[in-house]
Amino acid sequence: MISLIKTGSWIFAFCLFFSSSAQAQESFRLGVAPHTSARVILEMYQPLRSHLEKTLGMPVEVVTAPDFTEFARRMLHQDYDLAVTTGHQARLAETDANYIPLLTYSAEFKAVAFVAGKGPIKSAADLKDKPILGLSPTSLVTLWGQHWMRKNGLNQPLRYVSASDSVANIVLEGQAAAGFTSMANYQSLAPELQSQLRILVESEPMAGRVYVLNSNQLSRKSTIDAALQSFAQSDEGKAYFAKYKLNGYRKLMPKELSSMDPFAAETRQSLK
Repeated sequence: MISLIKTGSWIFAFCLFFSSSAQAQESFRLGVAPHTSARVILEMYQPLRSHLEKTLGMPVEVVTAPDFTEFARRMLHQDYDLAVTTGHQARLAETDANYIPLLTYSAEFKAVAFVAGKGPIKSAADLKDKPILGLSPTSLVTLWGQHWMRKNGLNQPLRYVSASDSVANIVLEGQAAAGFTSMANYQSLAPELQSQLRILVESEPMAGRVYVLNSNQLSRKSTIDAALQSFAQSDEGKAYFAKYKLNGYRKLMPKELSSMDPFAAETRQSLK
């Protein structure tokens, strides 16, 4: 009996220690859509990660996914406490997984098709039957690009590459005639790359990177809202917005996300 009591006490102590350790290891997951390489994303969101850690009083980890399709799948599986993704995926998260839209960046979000600056491509017609690159089947810039291609009678399948700088290099190497990316990512390319490229066409403004909060974090919503606003007013936040040409945060306009429904529907279909 004594041995059993001692064993039970040991098991209780072990479980208590394990529970305390698990609580100590709890972290807040900031998911960022893979609009560029994981290395650049981790660097880009480091100032916000640090600010959220101080505000929430808990570890914050920045995570992404191999591509936009997998990011959407993980987001719908509730893998992220706070997600930053383009408008169509934010709309999908809102309608299909009860995420709560918070805000977006003030800078306009546009998709662009770019080509080699000194190359022969001067119009959409010059791209007929030539290889074109997108970032992922479910990225907003790729979906917009596919609509633009169909409108211009271009029926060839797209090839997919994981990061904008990779798309740029492949186009400059002559392995593809054009690539789709966001205007922000195009402007963030290394100067030696960007100087050799030329924008062929750009989209109308669309809902860009939107912050959406997992409804499981509803109790922290006011704290996170305040943290994002205080980050925007901090020296680190201002430097972040200036470096990436984001112009700060703004509230979403009425129906801004619902206008993304056609692109969200295509993404939903891709995930089946």
